[in-house]
Amino acid sequence: MKTLLTNVRLIDPEAQTDAPGWLLIDDAIIGATGPTGPAEPTADNVIDCGGKCLAPGIVDIGVKVCEPGERHKESYRSAGLAAAAGGITTMITRPDTLPAIDTPEVLEFVRRRANEAAPVNVLPMAALTKGREGREMTEIGFLLDAGAVGFTDCDRVISDTKVFSRALTYARSLGALVIAHVQEPILSLGASATSGKFASLRGLAAVTPMAERMALDRDIALLEMTGARYHADQITTARALPALERAKRNGLDITAGTSIHHLTLNELDLSDYRTFFKVKPPLRSEDDRFATVDAVRSGLIDIISSMHTPQDEESKRLPFDEAASGAVALETLLPAALRLYHADHLSLPQLFRALALNPAKRLGLSSGRLDPGAPADLVLFDPDKPFVLDRFKLLSKSKNTPFDGARMQGKVLATFVGGEKVFG
Repeated sequence: MKTLLTNVRLIDPEAQTDAPGWLLIDDAIIGATGPTGPAEPTADNVIDCGGKCLAPGIVDIGVKVCEPGERHKESYRSAGLAAAAGGITTMITRPDTLPAIDTPEVLEFVRRRANEAAPVNVLPMAALTKGREGREMTEIGFLLDAGAVGFTDCDRVISDTKVFSRALTYARSLGALVIAHVQEPILSLGASATSGKFASLRGLAAVTPMAERMALDRDIALLEMTGARYHADQITTARALPALERAKRNGLDITAGTSIHHLTLNELDLSDYRTFFKVKPPLRSEDDRFATVDAVRSGLIDIISSMHTPQDEESKRLPFDEAASGAVALETLLPAALRLYHADHLSLPQLFRALALNPAKRLGLSSGRLDPGAPADLVLFDPDKPFVLDRFKLLSKSKNTPFDGARMQGKVLATFVGGEKVFG
């Protein structure tokens, strides 16, 4: 079965091009692409896309799905449907569940549930230490064999440097990717905002931006010792960027990501104490936001992710400092990211380099590209379609989005996974 998507704008993050053309889906893979013209191939099914944008499907690192333990917040079914509606074709899920995904048996359960329920690809990460307690590392080799694509304790930073160095050394011997949350844990404890005049005026518990720099400096020193494969999940401050740049220049195997919320929101959004804006790490200053956007544009920060963290109403309807951190973002990742395109900060190929190509490359996946032979994981979208977000129309079980009521621009029209349309 061959499907021809014609009259499209092909957004190629590898070639960094944005041009009219066509794409042929041959069963589950991309058969061919080409420019608009008389040489378009024949196909069993031809879809005129009306000049809209076609890009590789988003590969989203750091999605929290609350199975096992908190299925009322998010299930693999609801997360998969939300991802498909958001143009995400591969979710890389976090192990911060109840219990943590720290044994091959729990990982096998997760993989089975995901394959049964989700219409998109789901690749799980496993905990780096047992129970995410930072004391004893997990059986990394067995978890790799069971299908783990990375190892992380998520927002529980391993404060014992000896334990972390041993885990990095062992991961290095197996070629495993370690993903770390770079926030100094003692300084960050209980913080809801970034320190400064604004946090003081609002009376919020705050943390200095140096907490990120300090944690990153420690991890970089351990990388020099161990030579491990390492990814910092969220770089959100200007102070951390020089250290990241030096580490890359020195040849360390390090990449970095940031969240869509830190690219499109800032600390002033906390002014009304709306807990949907409480995320971890806290929202930063506008100067930090601009520095992070510049780092994505230059390629210093490699990856943009949703950091999708569902929370129920009860955990958010609390005083700001007591409320749970996190926001859902599977369906808002692309329209929020398109704010950067409409503001002329990033081109569409640059955007999809960070959303699709770089995360796929970091994980050794063949997706994230428009090359013939790559999986036909694709998103068709209208970058200019305006809408007002209604959180109650989101497909996620939890509705804790900071973009509720926001005017947004950019709608997903169709999502394909392995050549099969799963949305639209």
